[in-house]
Amino acid sequence: MQITLRVFLAFFLIVGLSAFFIQRVFIQEVKPAVRQVVEENLVDTANLLAELAAKDMRNQTIATGNFAQSVKNFSHRKVNALIWDFRKTTLHHQIRVCDNKGLVVFDSENKELGKNHSQWNDVRRTLQGAYGARSTRAIPGDANSTVMHVAAPIMDGNQIIGVLTVANPNRTLAPTIERAEKRMLNYGLLLLALSLAVGLSVTLWLSRSLNALRRFATAVIAGKKATPPTKGAKEIVQLGQVLKSMREQLEGKQYVENYVHQLAHEIKSPLSAIGASVELLEENLSESDKKRFLSTIASQSKRLSTLVEKMLKLAALEHQQHLDNTQLVQPLSLANRVMENLAPSCATHHVQIQVHAEPNLPLIQAEPLLLEQAIFNLAENAVQFSPPNGLVSIRLSVFENTLEISIEDQGEGIAEFAQARLFERFFSLPRPQSGNKSTGLGLCFVREVALLHRGNLQLANRPQGGCLAKLQLPFAHSP
Repeated sequence: MQITLRVFLAFFLIVGLSAFFIQRVFIQEVKPAVRQVVEENLVDTANLLAELAAKDMRNQTIATGNFAQSVKNFSHRKVNALIWDFRKTTLHHQIRVCDNKGLVVFDSENKELGKNHSQWNDVRRTLQGAYGARSTRAIPGDANSTVMHVAAPIMDGNQIIGVLTVANPNRTLAPTIERAEKRMLNYGLLLLALSLAVGLSVTLWLSRSLNALRRFATAVIAGKKATPPTKGAKEIVQLGQVLKSMREQLEGKQYVENYVHQLAHEIKSPLSAIGASVELLEENLSESDKKRFLSTIASQSKRLSTLVEKMLKLAALEHQQHLDNTQLVQPLSLANRVMENLAPSCATHHVQIQVHAEPNLPLIQAEPLLLEQAIFNLAENAVQFSPPNGLVSIRLSVFENTLEISIEDQGEGIAEFAQARLFERFFSLPRPQSGNKSTGLGLCFVREVALLHRGNLQLANRPQGGCLAKLQLPFAHSP
């Protein structure tokens, strides 16, 4: 299981369980809290009514006096109250009065009149001078039929002469409780959804950071050009920078070792030729032999200078991770400059060079000097491998939203044994007309330029003979 998925599941589990338990606690507290508020109000109501009923109780007119008439009028009152989201249209209080022996002497519903209630907690405890209250099921076995009873003493001086009980069915509280529980459930689900969204966002953010670091590490292993992640978790960005620094140090050491070995091998032959020519010049030679050996020294020195210069350019290019000075470039103008610069070489080799371009080619985002040098290297190879009176063609066209620079010659093509070594540093084939070899760094240079421009380079033999080089680069804007 991926670490990001584990983080997400752990976050969601922790928040989900927390929300679940908190919600359960709230819901379990809703019903007792509502009933506590109602009971408190019933206490006030019972004591108020007990005070109002005291006079009729002392005069023994509790069933026919002003109090009884007021309760009767209360039961017939019309109400239409909007309490929050609930509309109240009926009155639910039941009022009973018992004498000091617990016998019911007044009942607003006339259901319990004359019955002995002295065994009920509300009456019994009140007669004993304590707080009396009870909750009793109106229908045995039905938990939803409970009725809350709260009693208050009817006093004559310091003597308890009766008990007034106010009863309220708990079913009247159900809408309020259900509303509160529903809201808590909705808020709980909302909290869970927000937790899910936050967890998912954090997970995606962490996943992107880790994937960017993974892609960078994969590119490092493959030896490709890549930049470490610059966005995401701070620790991951720092780890990417550490990996970059470690890569540069390791690659730098290995790079120097490889180049030293390869360069030592390549300069051995020119140095040997120069050394042999110097030794022979110390002898008594004819003027023609001296000129020949001096020419050898000059050509080999020039070859060494060219080799070192191109090696330094390639080394700098291979360590470059991205282009710094790009601009919008017109491809046709670059190709025309390459054709002009190759004019002397074409005249020497008796080769013609032509540029063909599709009309209205889009611009490309490139570093002009590097790209021009890459095209020049490919075209120069084509000229040098062309037969006398041959033709080199530079074609600019659009291919699958990329600029395709095709360079064709009419030479013998690439030998089979050399096809796998074309991009090997210092590998070169003798030129047909002169028999000389190049530094073997030109194609490596072109390939690095292509990679830096997010493009690619392909070399293949043409069916009709000769070699075809294709340099494909993305456009600055889609055509």
